[in-house]
Amino acid sequence: MLAFLSQLLITCLAVALVVSAITIPQVSSPELASPPRADAAKVVVAHLMVANTFHYTPADWEQDISLAASSGLDAFALNIGYGEWYPNSVEAAYTAALNYPNFKLFISFDMTSIPCSSADNADAMHELIAKYRLHPSQLQYKGGPLVSTFGGEHCYFGKESVNEGWASVMKRDHPGCTFIPSFFIQPAASKDYSVLDGIFPWNSAWPLGPTDISFNYDREFISGLRIDQSYMAGVSPWFFTHYGFPYNKNFIFRGDDWLLATRMEQLVQNRNEIGLVEVITWNDYGESHYVGPIHGDQPGSEEWVNGFDHQAWLPLLSYYITAFKTGVYPMGKERIFLWMRPHPTAASASDPLGRPANADWTEDYMWVVALLDAPGDITLSCGPSNEVTSFTTPGLQKAKLPLKADCQPHAAITRGGVPVVILDPQEISFKMQPGRYNFNAYVAASL
Repeated sequence: MLAFLSQLLITCLAVALVVSAITIPQVSSPELASPPRADAAKVVVAHLMVANTFHYTPADWEQDISLAASSGLDAFALNIGYGEWYPNSVEAAYTAALNYPNFKLFISFDMTSIPCSSADNADAMHELIAKYRLHPSQLQYKGGPLVSTFGGEHCYFGKESVNEGWASVMKRDHPGCTFIPSFFIQPAASKDYSVLDGIFPWNSAWPLGPTDISFNYDREFISGLRIDQSYMAGVSPWFFTHYGFPYNKNFIFRGDDWLLATRMEQLVQNRNEIGLVEVITWNDYGESHYVGPIHGDQPGSEEWVNGFDHQAWLPLLSYYITAFKTGVYPMGKERIFLWMRPHPTAASASDPLGRPANADWTEDYMWVVALLDAPGDITLSCGPSNEVTSFTTPGLQKAKLPLKADCQPHAAITRGGVPVVILDPQEISFKMQPGRYNFNAYVAASL
């Protein structure tokens, strides 16, 4: 039994620790230069790592599904790798989802783990797809069960080409699957794969350099689609991973300038060109971009994840999901959202792994988003830093505060000097001298 669990842990780590970004090389007007694509209704899903759910109970699955559904998400993309226990976890998820008829699931094959060199490999994958293709909890999109991947652009399944190989998995039934994978291919190449019903560029979720995120990367892929293909855009709030040997995975992507908010505004702005949005992720703790609760099985990431709950991002995400689906930003109760790192980017720590790569891409700020129902001020402070920013219009507003010393954050919406919403998260602090490097984000929201 111990040997099995040890092997299981190795398998889970191998799947969950794959470097999830492979380098391939806020507009004000809602008007678009291109006409709307012929897509179905707008869909927003979240990527869920099944590798981190080995010890899930039915109650755990229901907790996640209920929370996701109440946040405006339509489905989970179930990332599954190679392992004999995955089918049981997938079955548990589909069974739990039956209690939430408006929330769906679909399979996302992790092709960094799953073999794909033979027809037998294709048969095994097809068997799992066939089991759920007509399941009440299966997400149907554009006339077929939606299926996705992480990677797989080099899979032949014993055929003459990648296109034929994937067709043997996805198109052998009638109707075939709606296949929208995350292939790491050049933007113009999507139209050359007849098996593809769309493309999901994983790396669209972050700026892959020391710059702000833009929609230019998406436009390259969109311009490479056939008219019948759909575009699934990625969005993520953060990225930090800190693994040593044997994974040697210690780096960040830039999460500055209100990444989650800024990215979602781009997707709302360009919603006519986007069929689906995938949130990266619900529970990938190892890469620090989880928006769901911290439970289940962490992939050795406890050091930088425990104490860093990210669920406060969900109400903000829900606000943007409504705007993406309807084209109109909603008005609701006044709230404050803030996030920040626990220490300066230039800090020196006694850490055997060293400072994460790309650490110079980020700056030392507290990032704040506020929902105002009338003109007002956003007042921020943390130790010696203080800022008051006035806004003359209601709606979503942003502010930031430089972090310069040991401090605890304070944020408030004020009118006439009187606070009407206050956020003082006692569990969050900024320390100039950390013991170990941790570029994860503290996240908090007012009630």
